[in-house]
Amino acid sequence: METLWLEYAWTLLILIGLEGLLSADNALVLAVIAKHLPEDQKRKAINYGIMMAFAFRFIALFAISFIANIWQIQAIGAAYLLYLGLKHIIQARLGKANKKIHKDDEKAAAGKGFWPTVGKIALADLAFAIDSILAAVALALGLPDSPLGNIGGMDGGQFIVVVIGGIAGLILIKFAATWFVKLLAKRPALETTAYAIVAWVGVKLAVITLAHEDIGVIDHDFPHSTVWTLIFYGVLVGIALIGWFAPRKSVTGG
Repeated sequence: METLWLEYAWTLLILIGLEGLLSADNALVLAVIAKHLPEDQKRKAINYGIMMAFAFRFIALFAISFIANIWQIQAIGAAYLLYLGLKHIIQARLGKANKKIHKDDEKAAAGKGFWPTVGKIALADLAFAIDSILAAVALALGLPDSPLGNIGGMDGGQFIVVVIGGIAGLILIKFAATWFVKLLAKRPALETTAYAIVAWVGVKLAVITLAHEDIGVIDHDFPHSTVWTLIFYGVLVGIALIGWFAPRKSVTGG
């Protein structure tokens, strides 16, 4: 029995680290989307975003079987994150005058006001909630059954691990979002890097969708394989490092 709980504890630590990475992405998106708002509205929008992240992740948690079996939901999340990320990257890379593009974007975003910005944050939160819960469940399902019975269609011990990991991730969002707002103010070149990470998470959701048993384009077990896990986090870390160390001109063009 001690070996069982040690395995659960080790998996929980790994899951908290995983949720930390996903929460950092989520927090970075909150900071970028709310960037154009006045300072008081920015804080309010981010707080709403954190509350929605809580709500969406708990809803997703209790709808695990639904999310895991309905590939259309996964596809919508993937499409939105890819759209959000690639739209900005294409504008930044292909625009003739990137400074003008960013100014025009900020004016357009500012014109949309507070609640449309909160709505945009909500869509991003929903997509990240799907990704977070799918990743947590994939990790937890590898654990042996516990003596705690079943909760929400899962083994009780596995369910508790997913819940604790999710709560830890949401706590990290709260602190990370505030830090990223300050970081973006000091290093605006990281904005494009943030959107590149968003698009890459969208690719991850797309891989999960294509591996769904009703689609079958990719092997069903590939999204949870060691190879894909190493590729995904290797590229994720690579994007972050390039964005951090690249000169400002090479990222934003200004």
